[in-house]
Amino acid sequence: MKKPTLVIFLACIFSGFLAAQSGKLEVGVKVPEWTFPDAGGKNFTMNEWPGKVLQINYVDPDESDLNDSFNDAINKAVDIDKRIDRENFQGFGIVDTKSTWKPKGLIRMIAGNKAKKYNTTILFDYDATLQKLWGLPKDSYSVVLIDKNRICRAIYTGRIPESENEKIIQLIIALTRE
Repeated sequence: MKKPTLVIFLACIFSGFLAAQSGKLEVGVKVPEWTFPDAGGKNFTMNEWPGKVLQINYVDPDESDLNDSFNDAINKAVDIDKRIDRENFQGFGIVDTKSTWKPKGLIRMIAGNKAKKYNTTILFDYDATLQKLWGLPKDSYSVVLIDKNRICRAIYTGRIPESENEKIIQLIIALTRE
């Protein structure tokens, strides 16, 4: 290996090491485990869905409707078109309750409505743990795609343009087939 190639190779390894040490979630990095309760108090981890590609919507309750058109497209691809295999995919939400002024009762009501609409699980992060651990922006809506090996494959922050929906669906389909 030539010196410049070796230096670049070592720099890449070191930057990956630093990302893992800092806790900031980046594409290509193994996702650190977490535990959050649902509205009934049952704790969940990523291990609740072994072998599945995960779509985690990390949401400030004030932004809860921001990506409804994206989530509608995902639901259609799963439940109507059957393009995404439900056996290998799970989407769910984690509510960043610390990012809002809204009372917990109202947050639970909003989350319950979303859980019914999307037939999914909603978990609650009362201390903004993931926002800090993963380096996600405050007061926002982030979508994180994680493969079956718990490697982060994509991070989207803010409103996902409708023009990106099909691209993300194709990524999810590819990940479920790996």
